[in-house]
Amino acid sequence: MTAPFPDGDEYSASPDAPKRTSSSASPKRKNAAPTRATLARKWAYLVTSTAYLPYTHAQIEEHFAALLDDVFAAVLSGDAEPAQATEAGARLVALRCVGPDSLRRTMDVLGKGLLHEPELRSVKALPERVLQVLGALASGYGEALRESIQTQQEDLSRTLVTLERETRRELVLSQARFEQLFAGSATGVAVTRVDGRIQRVNPAFAEMLSRPVADLVGLNLYDLIHQADAEGLREGYRKLLDGESQRLELSRRLVAEDEESTWARFTGAVIRDSAGGAQQLITLVDGDTDVSLLQRQLSRQALHDPLTGLPNRQCFGTRLERALQHADPSFGVTVYHLDLDGFSLIAGGLGQKQSDALIKNVAAKLRAVVGGEDALVARLGGDEFGILIQNTAASPDVATVIGMINQELSEPVYLEGGSGVAVSACVGVVHRPPRDIAPTELLRISDMTLRRAQANGYRQWALSDSVLDTRERHEFGLAVSMAGAWETGELEIGFRPLTWLADDTPAGIEARLAWNHPRHGRIGHDTCVRFADETGLIVPLGEWLVRTACEEADDRLPMVVGLTPHQAADPDLVGTVRRMLAATGLGPSRLRLGFPAGAVLRDLGETVDNLQLLAEIGVDAELQDFGAAGDVVCLVDVPVRTVRIAARLAERRTEPLAERSLRNLIETATMAGATVIADGIDSAGDAGWWRAAGAHVGAGRYFGQV
Repeated sequence: MTAPFPDGDEYSASPDAPKRTSSSASPKRKNAAPTRATLARKWAYLVTSTAYLPYTHAQIEEHFAALLDDVFAAVLSGDAEPAQATEAGARLVALRCVGPDSLRRTMDVLGKGLLHEPELRSVKALPERVLQVLGALASGYGEALRESIQTQQEDLSRTLVTLERETRRELVLSQARFEQLFAGSATGVAVTRVDGRIQRVNPAFAEMLSRPVADLVGLNLYDLIHQADAEGLREGYRKLLDGESQRLELSRRLVAEDEESTWARFTGAVIRDSAGGAQQLITLVDGDTDVSLLQRQLSRQALHDPLTGLPNRQCFGTRLERALQHADPSFGVTVYHLDLDGFSLIAGGLGQKQSDALIKNVAAKLRAVVGGEDALVARLGGDEFGILIQNTAASPDVATVIGMINQELSEPVYLEGGSGVAVSACVGVVHRPPRDIAPTELLRISDMTLRRAQANGYRQWALSDSVLDTRERHEFGLAVSMAGAWETGELEIGFRPLTWLADDTPAGIEARLAWNHPRHGRIGHDTCVRFADETGLIVPLGEWLVRTACEEADDRLPMVVGLTPHQAADPDLVGTVRRMLAATGLGPSRLRLGFPAGAVLRDLGETVDNLQLLAEIGVDAELQDFGAAGDVVCLVDVPVRTVRIAARLAERRTEPLAERSLRNLIETATMAGATVIADGIDSAGDAGWWRAAGAHVGAGRYFGQV
């Protein structure tokens, strides 16, 4: 903290403090006496530069002004032992002005400043009085500093004594708990030296060997193992001692006194001292019968993927629950949910054998990516994988892990036949979820986050977002309940007008869906169509919409029904329309179906064929969402006479570049002989803008909205 000083301040700082000068200060200004406030600010500035004070700038100035008031009072009091000065010295210590130079700078600035203060000129023998006051201040400072140090030392001593007492108590309790577990455990326990020499065993271990506990102490653990298995156990412990592995888990044959051997499961760990040196080995031994071995094998098959050997979804969920409970609260866990991009195309091109080999290679690469972490890689099904990382201070951040995954997967894999194949993946990431979250809920969130990433294209990743997750879960719930709403009559079909912009006369009628939800109110056409498309309900619901539209149409105005990409690509679309027209008696020229421009451009499924066949029987087509790159080509390649401007372009029509593009687009479509429809017209101003831009037909709330 620093305090500014006037440029012409006559008091110099201590020898090692920066000096302030002013080229414009006159000699008269330089010799002017400072005010008490100036001296207080200078004192604060010089002392606070020697120590850290946990106060704001204003608080420091206030404290030092009060201290200086006490010093002035001490000088003016005339007392032989000025108590105010002694108290001021103690308060300096209380303010934490205890740096190596704090007292020296105090003496320096006050020693010079007090002699030049106008308020103190009336004091007799001022230099001697100032010296006396400063001596009292230094005395108070020194005594307070001594008491502070003594108090800190006493507090530290008490803390150390308390800590030692608690440590001893915990040690006694831990020893008692260990002894209770050691003696009463049904699992065999052996404590050995590093070379395997047995120091202690519990009754359960002795019972496995049919020998008394006392007879086993002093023997070597490896001598109790079948000769063919002893070297494997010894090698396992060597890796454990050298740090090559963190845990020992092996099945080996244990030889009893009667030379009868039985399979047992050995779990080992190293007991180390405070310096990290190995002191003892502790081994847990569980007896294995043929039945238990078979059960373990069946359990492994139930919890692991047979192709890759990775844990499956069920095992992954179980490990998630355990990891959430034991995760470090400071770092938590991170779940990565991966799905390979376009794997169905890869599998279709390579065949089953090659695609299986690729899946196994991906599993190996993912294990390599997280090999240095406390992590679990699982195959969740098909080409989906899950990674669980229990984070530590040294764990890489999410972006780094994603980069490592992409780098590994992008390396080509040369399969049988010489094909070099590389893959990519989309990843949904849930970073540090709440510890009390259910594993099923966590996997649901990771799956939704993955789908969100996939919506952006290949090789994308996304972090879970609680707001988006809540909204998507709400929408998913609505979407899956839509079929029931249709059956109970909550869905209805309404009609809105299409209007010629030139003279405000009717140009057509458009059929639209609406959902009268009992709790959420009215849900509009676009949302209904999106829900139906996502759940597969769009085909039967679309047929109902087309049939109802045909029934309500008249012979004067065309009836317009928009299609989704899935409807437009449906191989049965033409047959369905034929049946509807025949059943309702509506002339084909009275029906106009809206085809999404993107589906036409991509030639999705049967889209283009459907459009052309419908044109042959007299059903008009309307190109909807018009305005994406390449849309103009559709006006030449397919029989389309009406286009509807894309909503995303219409919303930005006030932007200069977008406005120019829209006018050019409308002009081009008009030159091709197409009628241009503008949607979303909410006011007379909107209608006037589109009319001036060259659009022919308008739709929206201004003309009537369903």
